[in-house]
Amino acid sequence: MIAATWQKTSTPVKARPKSCHASLVSQASTIVYVDERILAVNKPPTISLATRRAEPHAAVARLLESLTFGERTSLGLAAEDLLLVHRLDLTTSGLVLLARDVETHRELVAAFAARRVEKTYLALVWGRPKPPHGRWEWPLGPDIRDRRRMRVDSAGRPAATLYRVIRRAPHVALVELVALTGRTHQLRVHLAHAGHPIVGDDLYGGARHRGVRDASTRHILQAPRALLHAWRLHLPATHTSRELVLVADLPADFAATLEALGIAAP
Repeated sequence: MIAATWQKTSTPVKARPKSCHASLVSQASTIVYVDERILAVNKPPTISLATRRAEPHAAVARLLESLTFGERTSLGLAAEDLLLVHRLDLTTSGLVLLARDVETHRELVAAFAARRVEKTYLALVWGRPKPPHGRWEWPLGPDIRDRRRMRVDSAGRPAATLYRVIRRAPHVALVELVALTGRTHQLRVHLAHAGHPIVGDDLYGGARHRGVRDASTRHILQAPRALLHAWRLHLPATHTSRELVLVADLPADFAATLEALGIAAP
């Protein structure tokens, strides 16, 4: 089922200079899907989903506030009526799932924990992973030298990622990733460990430039955040809901970077 969604690798294309970073500012969230049980939102790379015990509804409130006024009012959405099923890092864009009642929340959290939800991401990475598709199984643990980071650690928790290169351009590749486990920073660490950190991910070695000599291409690849997008969620059918495949469009900054590189968006 995963393989059927992958696309054939294209031939290299020449980068074309274009400014693409101003569009990161003030991007709005959009509703991807809604029914009586769930709400799926396409989160921009500027909304934090961090939650404090003293403010249990704050993350949901921030997400709702980033929707258009029309979307909020037409559906009568309120932060206290929604429960986050999972989270994304601050700078990661894409699909966020919320439950509209406690039973649905419990059911979806159990599905994620049992790895019955297929989570597919897109990332623009430095270089070109070889072979062009495969599986990484590297356990992860905290980096004792930097509390912000995780690292590959033989004594850490198991972590598995499927990857496939779907587009190429000079210096970079667009990679489809399926997170088979849900460890903190899993995709970022696996890509960095493989020698292909995400463009713009300064924390894990995706430093800007990476030896790019052409000034216009170097400008295009100076992303102010890690270009990682939670692209698709495949939710299994349950006794109360049907099977769903949800897809979130790329945010403006990611899409503009691909366009400037001459890479067709999936």
